[in-house]
Amino acid sequence: MTDINPQLTGGCACGKIRYESAAAPVTMLNCHCRDCQHSSGGPFSTYTVVPKETFKLTQGELSFYATESEAGGKNHRGFCSDCGSPILSKPDSAPGIVAIFTSSLDDPSGFNQQMEVWVSDAQPWDRLNPAVPKFEKYPTSQ
Repeated sequence: MTDINPQLTGGCACGKIRYESAAAPVTMLNCHCRDCQHSSGGPFSTYTVVPKETFKLTQGELSFYATESEAGGKNHRGFCSDCGSPILSKPDSAPGIVAIFTSSLDDPSGFNQQMEVWVSDAQPWDRLNPAVPKFEKYPTSQ
């Protein structure tokens, strides 16, 4: 890959991990599955999804923890082994994408939610965004 002009940059809380992506996001979403609830420590995980080939680590190495995915294979969650910050998820079922934890972006203010997924697992006290499409599990395009 040649030098890229990053559109997105980010990293972990302690600064050990840094990344960039040259692409505009493919989609931005909240996932309410129990796996995302566990990994985020909250009612959902917020992702900014980019094409895999445009994402690169520029500093450090991620540690990974894999969980089973109902879509097939595993979700490989990358995090900083020093501070524990979640950075990304790489699902086997969608090998062409990297789902970046939006909170790890240097500037997460550009998040523009486009859907809610796995609302079947949403907590009853969580307020879903009424302005975006909702999917019981995965988007119907999968």
